[in-house]
Amino acid sequence: MTDIQIKRVYDDPHGDDGYRVFVDRLWPRGESHTNFKYDSWPNNLAPSAQLREWFHLDPDSRWAEFRKKYLDELCHTPAAISFARKIASKPKVTLLYASRDTEHNNAAVFRDFLMTQEANTASAAVYSLN
Repeated sequence: MTDIQIKRVYDDPHGDDGYRVFVDRLWPRGESHTNFKYDSWPNNLAPSAQLREWFHLDPDSRWAEFRKKYLDELCHTPAAISFARKIASKPKVTLLYASRDTEHNNAAVFRDFLMTQEANTASAAVYSLN
């Protein structure tokens, strides 16, 4: 099982971060392209521009609906399923995000999606053995 953590892009990278994935659609403010350390940037898997803009108008009251809508976007994006399979082989993955809110952000939702995909794959493998 892959250990998936989330971390702000502005936090210093650590050797135990594993495979570092930047999960925002837009480049983070103030980060230089030469100093920012990441292994992958699948910006096509970030929330759509429309969803992101809608959420940022009132994040406190829209969190639950944002989470639902973003999960729906991910579930209907074949590249998201492929990405989940790709990282399943990694022992540790760190999802990097720029938001100031450490609990209510797209990285938290993406982590939940990836963990659900991994659990579903594991369940399917066990089921096929029986």
